[in-house]
Formats: sequence, structure tokens, C-alpha cells
Amino acid sequence: MTTDPLLLAAEVARSDERLLATARELDVVAPSLLPGWTRGHVLTHLARNADGCVNLLTWARTGVETPMYASPESREADIGAGAGRALPEQLEDLERSAARLVEAVDAMTPAAWGAEVRHRSGRTMTPQQVVWSRWCELEVHHVDLNASYRPADWPEAFTLHLLRQVTADLAGWSGGLTASADDLAFDTTIGAAPAPITVRGPARAILAWLIGRSTGDALRTEPAGQLPAVPTWK
Repeated sequence: MTTDPLLLAAEVARSDERLLATARELDVVAPSLLPGWTRGHVLTHLARNADGCVNLLTWARTGVETPMYASPESREADIGAGAGRALPEQLEDLERSAARLVEAVDAMTPAAWGAEVRHRSGRTMTPQQVVWSRWCELEVHHVDLNASYRPADWPEAFTLHLLRQVTADLAGWSGGLTASADDLAFDTTIGAAPAPITVRGPARAILAWLIGRSTGDALRTEPAGQLPAVPTWK
């Protein structure tokens, strides 16, 4: 996957377009795939996440600490307050917040791209990683809307990059498996233990299973048996 933040931002823009195309047909009060959240919660979260990314890029550009969110409580309150809005208001919010993020990317200087900021999770990240995180939020939560977009629709570059990230995230897992994709160049051991089981299938199906967006029905194991239990992602 490209390391150029501007090319990453172009992928974010395309992902935004796909999300908006889906959102225009939604019943926002219907349940999403996330427990306790309607589709309106997911859409509001994505709008506020865009603004949070703007805050982090502003921090990188100005050097003035600008947290992603004022607090965990305010983040949750904003999502709850916006979830019940009618679809037209939700769409306008998504479009405007996405436009603000585009403006924040355009305002970045070469020096700013070399800065470091702190994600709400506490981890340090570069502005490029902020842009990547936005792409990740859009693609994963697009599926969470429980509409027409499925893991099979994820772009190839996104799929491979997130697979590598999830593999790194699970490096300390006490278990172990080998994940081998049938369709893309991905074959790796996950976890700290010896890997007695190989999980095979389409790369997107492997990713969806690893991040809890699928039960793994499209996957198979060698030797044959049940899929192993993996830690909850994020």
C-alpha cells in the first residue's frame, strides 16, 4: 500500500463516496451490526471521527496539542445526541465533516507530515497513520451499517494493509495460527505460539473473521475442524 499521505487521502475520498452512496438509501433508525447502535449511531460516529482526525492533523500542523476528542464522555455524548437525526441531516453532517478533513489534509506542510500526535487510545502516531485510520474507520463501519456493503467489497490495498496490521496487533497473542489467502498474496503466522492450524480462504473473509465482522463461514481449516478463538480486535 502507498505510504504517500495524499494518495491515502484520495482513497479516503473514494471510500467516503461509497459510504454516502449507501447512506442515501438507509433507514437510520434500523439496527446496525454493532450491539446497541442504530445506523444513525454509526453515521454520527463517522462524522465525529472525521472531525477528530481534523483535530489531530491540526495538532501536527500547528504544534498546538489538539486532542481527537475533548473527552471519552463527550465523544459518547455526541454520538448519542446525533444518532436520532433524520437522514438528510445525517448526510449533510457526513459531507461537511468529510470536506473539513479534506481541507485539513490540503493545509498540511511537508514538515507537518513528519510530526507526531497522540490518538485517543494513547498511542503515538504520524499524520499519515491518522489518514490511514480514517480509511479503516470508513471501510469497517460501512460494513457495520448492515446494508449492501460487505467485506467482499473492501479494496484490495485496504484488505492487505489491515491484515498486516491485525497480524502485528496479535503478535503477543498466546495462541497461534497460520492465515493463508487463496486469492491475494497473504500467508503469515499469527500469534506467539506454534501454529498447528492453518486457516484458508479469501483474504477479505480472513480479515472479516479476524476483526469480528464474520463468523468465518467462508473459511476452512487444515487439519479440518473448528476455527480457533482469536482475541477481540480493538
